[in-house]
Amino acid sequence: MPTHDEHFRMLSEAVQAWYRYYEVEPDDQASQTLCSAAIEFFNEGARSLEDVTTLLIGTYVGKWATRVNAPTSAAVH
Repeated sequence: MPTHDEHFRMLSEAVQAWYRYYEVEPDDQASQTLCSAAIEFFNEGARSLEDVTTLLIGTYVGKWATRVNAPTSAAVH
């Protein structure tokens, strides 16, 4: 059974893969959005690096997507 540290490492790798895929430099705001989303995807059942990475890439299409109210946001306009 994977440990908490192994889960954390996998989620971190998924966020790093998102940055590589979109060829953008990491920044705090994007990282906060992506890390929160990765944790949410994990809690919803995505358990592999590939699954979490695919969900991040498909949900946050480019860096601009981390700047607006994210699909995981409960914000009301």
